Parts: sequence; C-alpha cells; structure tokens
Amino acid sequence: MPRMDDARLIDLYLDMLAAERGAAANTLEAYRRDLGDFSHHLGAQGGAIATAQAEEIRGYLGDLSGRGFSAASVARRLSAIRQLYRFLYAEGNRKDDPAAAIEGPKRGRPLPKVLSVGHVDQLLAAAREGMDAARPTNERLRAARLNCLLEVLYATGLRVSELVALPASAARRDERMLIVRGKGNKERLVPLNQSAKQAMRDYLALQEEAAKPKKGAIKASKWLFPSFGESGHLTRQHFARDLKALASAAGLKPRQISPHVLRHAFASHLIDHGADLRAVQQMLGHADIATTQIYTHVASERLKRVVQAHPLAGKRLTKR
Repeated sequence: MPRMDDARLIDLYLDMLAAERGAAANTLEAYRRDLGDFSHHLGAQGGAIATAQAEEIRGYLGDLSGRGFSAASVARRLSAIRQLYRFLYAEGNRKDDPAAAIEGPKRGRPLPKVLSVGHVDQLLAAAREGMDAARPTNERLRAARLNCLLEVLYATGLRVSELVALPASAARRDERMLIVRGKGNKERLVPLNQSAKQAMRDYLALQEEAAKPKKGAIKASKWLFPSFGESGHLTRQHFARDLKALASAAGLKPRQISPHVLRHAFASHLIDHGADLRAVQQMLGHADIATTQIYTHVASERLKRVVQAHPLAGKRLTKR
C-alpha cells in the first residue's frame, strides 16, 4: 500500500483521469496498482512521491528489471509515473518534473506473424468446401461470404475495418481497382485480382438468391457484408470468430490466424516476390514507409532460417 501522503497524490491524479478523461474502472485500477508499487519502493528507501528525484525513479526501473519485468512492462510503469509527475507539476504539487528526462527501455519491435502461401491456400480451400451446391442456400451463403472476405483480404491487404465496411457497389463494378476509404478518411486505390472479383460475384449471386423469399430485405442493403446489427454490416469480431473456426476446419492452429495476420501475409508475400516497397505502402495505406519496412525484416528472417537449415550451416569447410 502507498504511504498516506503518496496515496493522497495518487488519488488526486486518478480523480482527474476519471473526471476529465473518462478513464474506465479497470484503467484506474491498473494505474493505482502500478503507482502504489512505485510508492512502496520509494518508501522502502525512505523516500516519497512528493520528494523523489530522477535517480530514485531510475532506481525503481532498475528494480523492476531485476524482478524480471519485461521491457514493455517497465515502459508501461514509467509512462504512469511520467503522467503522474506531469499532473503534479501542472497542479503545483511539485515545482519540478523529475521524470521528464528519463528514457524508457529500448523495445525491439516484434515481427508480425505471417502465414505461408500454402496455409492461405488451405484456408481458401476449406471456405470453398462449404459452397457445395448440395448444401442449403443459407449455409452456402455463409460459406460464400467467408470465401469472399478471405479472397478480398488476401488480394488487397485491407484493414479488417475497411473490409467489413465495403459498400455493395464494390462487387457490382467490373473494375480492376477498388476505392477504399481508410484511416483519416483518406481514399486509396488497391488492385483486385480475378479470384477476388469472382468471389464477390459468387457471393452477390447467392445473396440475391437468399433474399428472394425475404422480399429483398438483404438485397437492399448498401453494404457488401450486411448484418442486422447496429452498424448495418458484419463486425470485425464476427469475421474473426468465423476465421478461427475455419482455421480449425482447415487443420491450422486458430490462435495463429486472424484478419490482421492475413493482411501481413498479403504484404509479406508481395515483397517476397519482388514488389516495390512504395507500392506495398500505398496499397496498405501506411502513412510512413517505416511501418511497411517491417516486412523486409520478415523476409530477411525467413532467409536466415533457410540458411541455418542448410546441412553445412555452422560447420567449417576445409580444403582437401
């Protein structure tokens, strides 16, 4: 538990988070726990939040590392401490900000999970199995929707929020490019291959067939993937659940499959086949090419694994 004076300062900060920023109960509890641990450490050294200096904060961060905290967890604790001291300085409870100049631990950016081309083919094959003509129309429609989602996602690398919100008109255009409205309300053009266009046509045809007995209720929707939910279109969560179920049916590990993993696969497979980095950046809708460059590291890591698997890897070759 934090000392009484520390507890008062922490409460003032948490009250501000709740009143001015609308912080959720879980968020407030996490901050209280992190800052309480900081106060406990200071108290054990004879210090307090109101008087702590930069060296004492660095000592706490070192203590966290010694306790086995990851770099990400240490960085999160430091962020809470920085925000606390920024607040105390602004409110006049401190005349300085001892955390302002402290640098957080360096965190290596994790490489994105990537599916092989073979794994993508397994997913698509499993989706198409559900479209068998012998199945009831509603089952075929769900399978066609999932197949369409997969084909379009793998062909375009769309964000899942962009994918599920595609307009119905996207399937009715016979064009090679798709106009997408992404982050910041910015529009971009992404190419559509024949497989994706055919999947959209097949899905639309089944959608119209299923709508006939319902007097066109689904057909009239402005969304390509309509739903009766509040948004009017399929949710990201619904697609993610369907995708994991499909992964299980395809013999893949569901925890390794998500819409974002397929977006990564789109980008990585393009770069593996020599695509220009700038072109991939534009298709993904990345504002900064540095974000796209992570896929070049994925390709490099894959090459390293190939080399390390060579029979002579790690062995010294000598002249005979």
